[in-house]
Amino acid sequence: MEWTEEQRSMVAALEDLCRREPRTREPHSPELYRKLADLGWLGLALPEQYGGGGAGNVDLCLFLETTSRAMAPIGGFGTSIIVAATYERFGSDEQKKRILNGVARGAIESIAMSEPEAGSDVANLSCRAERRGDGWVVNGQKTWCSNAHLAEHILLVARTAGRPGEHTGLTMFQVPATAAGLVVSGIDTMGGREVNDLYFTDCALPADAVVGQVGNGWKQLMAGLNMERLILASLMLGTAQRAFDDVVAYVKQRRQFGRPIGSFQVLRHRLADLATEIECARLLVYTTAAELDRTPGAVLPRASSMAKLKATETARRVALDAMQMMGGYGYATEFDMERLVRASVVSTVYGGTSEIQREIIARTYGLTEALR
Repeated sequence: MEWTEEQRSMVAALEDLCRREPRTREPHSPELYRKLADLGWLGLALPEQYGGGGAGNVDLCLFLETTSRAMAPIGGFGTSIIVAATYERFGSDEQKKRILNGVARGAIESIAMSEPEAGSDVANLSCRAERRGDGWVVNGQKTWCSNAHLAEHILLVARTAGRPGEHTGLTMFQVPATAAGLVVSGIDTMGGREVNDLYFTDCALPADAVVGQVGNGWKQLMAGLNMERLILASLMLGTAQRAFDDVVAYVKQRRQFGRPIGSFQVLRHRLADLATEIECARLLVYTTAAELDRTPGAVLPRASSMAKLKATETARRVALDAMQMMGGYGYATEFDMERLVRASVVSTVYGGTSEIQREIIARTYGLTEALR
């Protein structure tokens, strides 16, 4: 891809900022996040009328790839910008002002879709919101909610009509993270506590908590998947590049049998293959981003699923191969590779598994029946 001078300057400034920040193993640094907000980076791709910079998807992907490559601890940004895109498209004027301005100034947002019995099969949601007077009351459980413990609001997808298994009858709600009747409980994982269970017990919401239209949650979710997949693909593109850069530096200085191990043909060729795969992923990501910039509001299920599939599978392959090439050091916390392995492996699960992405791609060619 050819970048403009402004885009190259943006990447250089971000790289310099991240390089000067203290190293941390935490997934999210409030101090760095505030600094990025103060500098206007977090609102880069948000509309100017809501405190953003008005940039496009290509610039957003550059920001995501660059900060991910630098391993910048801003784990709250991915979910926040995904949620912001939903409000930008479907939110009321008041909701847009609150959420988009908040994200630009450094607020963290989370989204709650998955449930114990509804992961890839999103239509199987059973967490229910029922009308009560002028408002709504929510009961049920959500799980695997990234950054809910850091968030100001939760974008909840709940059932307001019909039965689990039906696409109709789903509605989105804006839920304050401090709402009475909501309990956020962290889930211990290989990466620490980055995801959460949410328990709703008679959680009362006002009428204006609805985001978009009542019963239109499924269509709103589908419309937002372009952005989610593109964001996740960009983050994993940066992770793949970081893993590659780190292992190349390692094999150049690590000596065995009297010479650097990178001089052995088996590793040279392996790294050449990985570099090629990363460039293929990069082309998919930025081609998709550029198409979305040319046609705002377009739904690109094939391209966005291909980008997410290719970038996450590539990141996993690069990180695992790099760990192998680094031997025991690839497993040691002295180096970053073990963190990159953890981040890349789970990326093929969240945001739609690789198997679901393949189903979606196949469906665009008329090869499978539509998912329920």
